[in-house]
Amino acid sequence: MVDKEKIKICAENIAKSIHMVNEGENIFIRGGLYARELLEEIGLCIYRGGGVPFISYTSDYYNNSIFQDSSIEVKTIELTPQHYLNLVKNIDAYIVIEPLEDPSVNANAPREKIDAIQKSRTAIKDVLYGFKDEYAPGKKWCYAAWPSKKAAEYYNIDYNLYERFIVNGMSIPSEEMNEITTNLGRFFDNAKKVYVSDDNGTDFWVSIENRDKILDDGIISDKQIELGDLGGNLPAGEVFFPPQEKLGNGRLFCPLTIDRFSDKIIKNVDLTFTDGKLEIDKVSADTNLEDLVASFKYCEDLDKKSGVPEIRTYNVAELGIGCNPEITKAIGYILTDEKINGSIHLAFGFNKSFGGTSKSQMHWDFVTAPKANITVEYLDGTKKQIMENGNLIS
Repeated sequence: MVDKEKIKICAENIAKSIHMVNEGENIFIRGGLYARELLEEIGLCIYRGGGVPFISYTSDYYNNSIFQDSSIEVKTIELTPQHYLNLVKNIDAYIVIEPLEDPSVNANAPREKIDAIQKSRTAIKDVLYGFKDEYAPGKKWCYAAWPSKKAAEYYNIDYNLYERFIVNGMSIPSEEMNEITTNLGRFFDNAKKVYVSDDNGTDFWVSIENRDKILDDGIISDKQIELGDLGGNLPAGEVFFPPQEKLGNGRLFCPLTIDRFSDKIIKNVDLTFTDGKLEIDKVSADTNLEDLVASFKYCEDLDKKSGVPEIRTYNVAELGIGCNPEITKAIGYILTDEKINGSIHLAFGFNKSFGGTSKSQMHWDFVTAPKANITVEYLDGTKKQIMENGNLIS
C-alpha cells in the first residue's frame, strides 16, 4: 500500500489544489474509510494553511447496504438530505477522495437506487457548482483518485501500476505540470477549430473559437476562478476547453470507459454527434450500453425537471488533451484515463463552470486511445498538425 511519505505529498497537493487565500476558510473533506490516512493528512494540511477542516468517512459496507437492503426504499434515498445541503451552503471548498474502495459496490447496485441517489444530489450540485444563479459561481472543489487493491482488481490492472498512475501522477509538482501544460497549450493560441482522428475510427471537429483554454496543472488558478472554473481532478495533467456547444460533427471511438453513475465497465463505445449534439440513439458499445443510455436519459429527465433554460444533456461540453507523463494506459477509470499522454477526450453535458454556456446534471468524458492525430485551424485560416499518433510535433 502507499507509504506514509507519499501519502503526505499527495495530501499537500490536494490541499494546495483548492487555492485557499483567506484564513478560516471552511473546508469539507469526505471519502471512503479505506483512505482514512490520506483524508486525515489533508485535514492537517488545511489546518496548517489556516483553514478549518471537517472530515466525513463512509465504508463500502455502508454504501453496499443502502443498495442491497430491501427495507431501505427508493423513495427515501431520493430525498435530499437537508442537513447536508445546509452544510454545503456554508463551506468555502469541498474535497472528495474516491469514496469506494471497491467499485463493484456501485456496479452491482439496483439501477433505481443509483438513480435515486443522483436525484437526491441535484439540489446539492446546484449549490456546489452554481447551477442556479443564486448560488453562482459555486464552491471551490477537488475530486481526487486514490488506489486500492480491490479497485485494481475491478479494473483488471496490476496494483503497482494502478498506484503509480494515481500516486506518482498526483505527486508531480504543480510547477512541473504547469510547464507541461503551458507547452501544449501554446499550440492552441488563436485557434478556431480542432480536428481529431485516429486509427480506431475517431474523426471529428469542434470549434473553440473565442473560448479560453484551461491549463490543468493541479491548482485552481486566479484565471480559472475568474472564468468560474472553481475545481478540478487529481491526478492533473490536461489542457481543456469548453467548445462551442452547437458546433462540431463527427465520430469518437472510446475503447474503455465507466458508467457515470453505476461504475459498470463499458467497452468499445462508438459515439456520433451532429451540430454539437450527441445522437444517443446511434451510440453503440460492446458491453453495458443500456447503462450508458440510461445515465444520459436520466440526466435529461433531471435537467427538464430542474427548469434549465435549454436542455444541453447531449451537447459537446469539453475538449481535453491529456499530458500527464506518469499515466500511460487506459483502464476505464476516467480520472486517470483522461490524463493519458497522447489521448483526447470529449465530454457532453455541463460546462458552465469553466467558460461554457451549458447547465446539466450530466458531464461524461469519453477518451480516445493514446494515438490521436490533431490538426488546429487558426483564426487566420491556416492549419497546422500538432500531434501525430499521440506524439506532439515540434
